[in-house]
Amino acid sequence: MKIVIIMGSKSDQEWVDKIKAGLAEWDLEVVEHVSSAHKVPEKTFAIIQEYNHERQIIYIAVAGRSNALSGVISANSIHPVIACPPFKDKSDYLVNIHSTLQMPSDTPALTVLNPKNTAAACARIFGLVNNELQQKVKNNIKEIKESFN
Repeated sequence: MKIVIIMGSKSDQEWVDKIKAGLAEWDLEVVEHVSSAHKVPEKTFAIIQEYNHERQIIYIAVAGRSNALSGVISANSIHPVIACPPFKDKSDYLVNIHSTLQMPSDTPALTVLNPKNTAAACARIFGLVNNELQQKVKNNIKEIKESFN
C-alpha cells in the first residue's frame, strides 16, 4: 500500500506536509513528486507509468489554479486519484475548488479539501484490502464517538 503524492509545484509543499502528517497517523507509505501537468506533462506521464504496474496505489494530487494535474493522473492511471487543492484564503479556495471539481468525463478524480480527511480517505480505501488498517479505522471512529460522552 503506497500513497503517491504529486504536487504541481514546490510551493505546494506546505500543503503536502499537512497531508503527510495525517497519513503518518495511519502508517501509510508516502512517495512525493513535483510535476506540473501544464509545464512538464512528459514527467507527469512518466511518473504515472512508473506506478501503473503496481497494485495498491492511491494518488493524491495537490494543485491549484487551473488544476489539470488530478485529471491528467486520473485519465492515465489505473489507480484512484484524490485531489486535495491547496488554498490560502477564501478567494484562492474558490478558484482552486472550481478548477478541481470541473473534470472532463472519464477522469474520476475525487476531491477532498481537508488534508487530514484526505489521509483518512486513503486509510478507508486501503482498509478494503487490509483488515488491520480497517480495524484501525473502526477504532478511530469509536474514539471519536466516545469523545462526545
